[in-house]
Amino acid sequence: MSTHRRSGRSLGRRRGDGGGGRVPAQSIAIGLAAVSATLVVGAAGAIHVVDSGADPEISAAAARSEVPSAIPAPAAYGASGLKEEGTIGDMAGGAIPGVGDLMMSRIPSSTRQAIVVTGADESATVNQVVLWQRTDEDSPWAPVGAQIAGRNGANGWTHDHVEGDLRSPIGVFSLTAAGGRYPDPGTALPYEYRPSFYQAGSYDGDPMGEAFNYVVAIDYNRLPGHPPSDPTRPLGGSAGGDIWLHVDHNTPTRGCVSLPQASMETVLHWLTPSSHPMIIMGDRASVEASTDVR
Repeated sequence: MSTHRRSGRSLGRRRGDGGGGRVPAQSIAIGLAAVSATLVVGAAGAIHVVDSGADPEISAAAARSEVPSAIPAPAAYGASGLKEEGTIGDMAGGAIPGVGDLMMSRIPSSTRQAIVVTGADESATVNQVVLWQRTDEDSPWAPVGAQIAGRNGANGWTHDHVEGDLRSPIGVFSLTAAGGRYPDPGTALPYEYRPSFYQAGSYDGDPMGEAFNYVVAIDYNRLPGHPPSDPTRPLGGSAGGDIWLHVDHNTPTRGCVSLPQASMETVLHWLTPSSHPMIIMGDRASVEASTDVR
């Protein structure tokens, strides 16, 4: 997204739609609560730091919103990607239909909302998006609303995301912050309203101009709970960043997932921090896999 937006107030270097980086076989998230730390294993190798405190840049809407606390301690994963021991992934309430054991094992027991993004294969640039929810960890998952047509990176999907590869990272990531050029539409997520920052398009009427009306940050190589504009990249710049859900601009993305604007508004109204929402994203074979497909 570095070529598609500019910073109004200096928050460090600018970032681009779908910059990426090499991702190891497993993902480690480090959540720092006020008095303790929790390790969270995700799906794509990024190291994350969750700050439970408020950020003054997030806007008044964010200040009144709940910032998620650290996710409970998860299962540990070895080099094989197979579950060893831990407290998440037991799938007591059953798996989300169409999602295999490998991805499901990376969903915390505290999660009540999940977005599943599935492409036909690793070269696909269009995908199917379904919202799922459950009332508690022992309840079955139920779909919310109709299936949504989405887009992803211009070069498809990858398990080994690198800066500028125009591919969307495959994995399971938390969703902890939102923002955009438009004012907060009424989301419970911390929301960063900064029109001067979320800029896109090179001319009046350029479809890219609408891309960042609304965004939800996907916690790939970023600090969960911080505003989308936060430039911090725990894995370093080569791992990219700014992997977001954002408004569709009628073309594939640089690595993000895009949805029609009405669908983005629906997602923003639906997501709640207390539900510890996650996104499962990738090609169908990876999403349905029971073991590491690489």
